[in-house]
Amino acid sequence: MPGGAVPGGAVHTAVVVEGGLRFRVPLVEGQKTGWFFDQSANRQALRKYVRAGARVLDLFSYVGAWGARAAKDGAAEVVCVDSSASALELAAQNARQNSLSITTRKGDAFDMLEVLCDARARFDIVIVDPPAFAKRKKDLPKALAAYKRLNQLALRLLADDGILVSCSCSYHVSAEDLQDAIAKAARGAGKHLQVLELGGQAPDHPVHPAIPETRYLKAYFCRVSESLK
Repeated sequence: MPGGAVPGGAVHTAVVVEGGLRFRVPLVEGQKTGWFFDQSANRQALRKYVRAGARVLDLFSYVGAWGARAAKDGAAEVVCVDSSASALELAAQNARQNSLSITTRKGDAFDMLEVLCDARARFDIVIVDPPAFAKRKKDLPKALAAYKRLNQLALRLLADDGILVSCSCSYHVSAEDLQDAIAKAARGAGKHLQVLELGGQAPDHPVHPAIPETRYLKAYFCRVSESLK
C-alpha cells in the first residue's frame, strides 16, 4: 500500500500489514526492501512465548516489527534498540498507530547491552536479529566471535526461565555454527539453555534445492535458566 512521496512522485514509504498489525516502512532509505518479509513466520512463532506482562528487549529493532508483535501479544514493557534514529522514529510511529506502547533507545547494540548489563536490567525475552556478520566466507571466524559476544551479553540480561530469540541471516553461518556460538555464549554467561525450536525464512522466501545460498536464515528460540551449581 503506497505511502508518502518524494519530489518527482517517487513513493518512499509503504504500509505493510502483518499479523493484524500495520507498519509504515521506508522504501528508499530503508534496509533490504524496506521490510524483512523473510522473518514473518518467526515473528508469528514468537507469539506463543510472550506471557502477559513480559519485559521484552528487541535488538537491531529497525522499524519495530518484533517489538510491536510482542506488545500486541501482551508484553508490558518493550524496549527497541537500533543505531538508526529514523528507523526508531518509524518504530515509535508504528507502535502508536497500532495503539501499542514501546520505548526506543538509539545506539550500538553491543554498547547498549553493556549499559543494560551494568544497570542490572532484566528481561523475560531478548530478541537478537542482527544484520549479516559474514557476507564472505573469510569473515566467518570474526562473525562467530561477534555472535558469541552478542548472545552472551543478551543472556546476561535474561530473567530465569526467559526466552532468547537469536537469529542470523548470514548464509556462511550454518545453523550448527550459530547453535555452537549460542552454546558457548551460555557457558560464558553461566546459563543453562534449551533449544525449543529452530525457524527459517518464511514460505515466500522458498529454498531452491540446487541453490544452497537460498537457505540462509536461522532463528533459534531458546529457554534460558540459571546454571545448576
